Amino acid sequence: MLHEYELVLVGAPVLAIRHAYPMVHINRVYTRAGDDGTTALGGGQRVPKESLRIEAYGTVDELNSVVGVAVASGLHESMKPQFFVIQQVLFNVGSDLCILEEDKKRFAVPGIEARHVEQLEQWIDAWNEDLEPLRSFILPGGDLGAAQLHVARTVCRRAERLTIRLAHEEAVGEHVVPYLNRLSDLLFVAARYQAKLSSVGDILWDSRGY
Repeated sequence: MLHEYELVLVGAPVLAIRHAYPMVHINRVYTRAGDDGTTALGGGQRVPKESLRIEAYGTVDELNSVVGVAVASGLHESMKPQFFVIQQVLFNVGSDLCILEEDKKRFAVPGIEARHVEQLEQWIDAWNEDLEPLRSFILPGGDLGAAQLHVARTVCRRAERLTIRLAHEEAVGEHVVPYLNRLSDLLFVAARYQAKLSSVGDILWDSRGY
């Protein structure tokens, strides 16, 4: 279940976008309930805004915003359908993290499943087939789209680290960490692919030149 739109495979690799039933209704932005430094989880529990769970899904929100900047920065048209899906699924990640595991039986909310991880792996393999094998580390850069994807990759790694820390203290969905781990891999490959499509190519680290 996606928040506003749903992508349907209509003939590989073509994707069609269709409207889906909205699962939220927001008619008021501020409530003043958070003025005391707490916020509500999806199950209604009030927790400090600096708690690890809030840090984890707040960083996923940051990641989604950075991905949006990458898309708006001139990402190649052939990659936009995949990133549309990724931004939708990142809302699933946030939904998965903001509901305690014991509450998921009571609330039918979107989450992360094995199929989401497998989907990322398929895209990674497809893009990687068109790239030369790496013989050195690469410098974050390229065109603006590729550079923003590198920024997204580092934010994704931070979201993953925070979620792992959370998982040491509380139960989290079993596919959330694998998804973030695989997404950071995809963002690396996507940055290289974007650099290739923009005719900039990889900027390699010269380990002996500086």
